[in-house]
Amino acid sequence: MEWKNIYRGLIMGASDVIPGVSGGTIAVLLGIYDRLIAAINGLFSKEWKKHLMFLIPLGIGIGTAVLLLSNVIEWLFEHYPGPTQFFFLGLIIGILPYLFAQADVKRNFKVNHYILLLVGFVIVGSMIFLHSNEGAVIEEFTFTTYLFLFFSGFIASAAMILPGISGSFILLVLGVYTTVISAISNLELDIIAVVGIGIVLGIITMSKIINYFLTHFRSGTFAVIIGLVIGSILVIFPGWPDSTNLLLLSVVSFAVGLFTAYILGKVEYTD
Repeated sequence: MEWKNIYRGLIMGASDVIPGVSGGTIAVLLGIYDRLIAAINGLFSKEWKKHLMFLIPLGIGIGTAVLLLSNVIEWLFEHYPGPTQFFFLGLIIGILPYLFAQADVKRNFKVNHYILLLVGFVIVGSMIFLHSNEGAVIEEFTFTTYLFLFFSGFIASAAMILPGISGSFILLVLGVYTTVISAISNLELDIIAVVGIGIVLGIITMSKIINYFLTHFRSGTFAVIIGLVIGSILVIFPGWPDSTNLLLLSVVSFAVGLFTAYILGKVEYTD
């Protein structure tokens, strides 16, 4: 068991609760993105036990964070959205140098790779023009409602595993974010199960696609990933605070994010 993955999962799970922050981005920041994709695909190979040893502690961390921190993260996002987002901004910007080093940009990137990077940037950056459709918690459930929740989980998780694209934000756009968060907070098992199955199938499907491109077009795939991560900066940026106290708190949060990125970079990319 790679028990170190529990703390990695805690960070990924906490980020997945926040609209605008991608669990895939955090996996990139932690230096485990390609291993995560390979492990998910490896579940259907002869070495499934080895990959399961990687995924189990990661899943424990993610599940624990979602169940225990959903209320905390929701409270922070409701009362201090700016400083919370500035923390993640610092985290993403601070880890970019390590990501460029991992992709060996200077040696591997050609003109076409920079074009792919720009494409990734535009794809995620354009999400700032999408409007959330946050609705009230769904209280009446029919077969159609459960089917919609299933496909919402499928679409959100497919986005979730892509760096820079937030699964929670997709749920927000689809209008089911509050329903899912409420179900997690109140342990409504039927909703959790339906959305959960959609999420699992979405992750498996998208990971197979990403694994193919990482295997056959590694530099090009990393170029797109870097573009997606840089584009997420535009999506997460909440705008400048309108009060001095919030500005100071946001600056401190951003600095903490940068410092956290530095520590994560030293631990994850240089060990």
